[in-house]
Amino acid sequence: MDAMTNNGAWGLRLRKLTNKAALAFAVFVVISPALFVMLWMLSLAFKNEIDNIAYPPVWIPNPPTLANYRQVFERSPFGLYTVNSIIVSGSATLVGLVLGVPAAYGIAKGKAMSMGMLIMLARITPGLSYLIPLFTLFRFLRLTGTLAPVAITHLVITIPMIVWVMISFFEDIHPELEEAALVDGCSIWRAFVSVSLPLARPGIAVAAILAFIQSWNNFIFGAVLAGRETRTLPVAVFNSMTYEQLSWGPLAAAALIVTLPTLLLTIFVQRDIVTGLAAGAVKG
Repeated sequence: MDAMTNNGAWGLRLRKLTNKAALAFAVFVVISPALFVMLWMLSLAFKNEIDNIAYPPVWIPNPPTLANYRQVFERSPFGLYTVNSIIVSGSATLVGLVLGVPAAYGIAKGKAMSMGMLIMLARITPGLSYLIPLFTLFRFLRLTGTLAPVAITHLVITIPMIVWVMISFFEDIHPELEEAALVDGCSIWRAFVSVSLPLARPGIAVAAILAFIQSWNNFIFGAVLAGRETRTLPVAVFNSMTYEQLSWGPLAAAALIVTLPTLLLTIFVQRDIVTGLAAGAVKG
């Protein structure tokens, strides 16, 4: 009897280990393309140009060099472009929260999911569809070449993202809590600020992070509406390419500079993202 019990325990442990190994292998298969690209970019960014174009390929820098990063900052004012990206993405995210969170609350409590789908349609629509009318409008207002039109157009990215994420959080809040606040004499706006908003704080953090990342990585609006001194980082990376010669080292270094802030942000707040998304996925 004891032998059968031990065999059953070992079988259960073996199945658990097998399931964990299968899950780890599946995750590795899914992330391996992105992991390979990231490692390849790191290799290019820390090698000299001779090693980058060598055949057979040189995978490991020997020795690593920072010349590509120095070249990036010497050729163009990447510090200025970083500040521009922070201003554009930060302001678009902040304004998106101010407008998107109350909009999501109204949609959730009014059961107006058709309105939510309409707002999400603005995010699904390709950015090129907005460029001609927006460029004409901002040129008429003499704002082209400044940061203002870039930040305003990024609201097309941040507001739908924030609204769509926040709808599920506000739907999960028990209506009895708001009804109790209304019985105590609170207005609808006061109940929203005092009751619903604090309870939805994890969702607000998730929505802000996702909206900021989407805004940070946007290329098309900055490429058309920004000027030489108001470029964002993705546009600066694109403009670092030349027709005469494609320098893989500086290009990879510039791409890593653009990727690093959002990568670090995602790593530091990944627990908040998972917690917030999980909380928004639980109904009742």
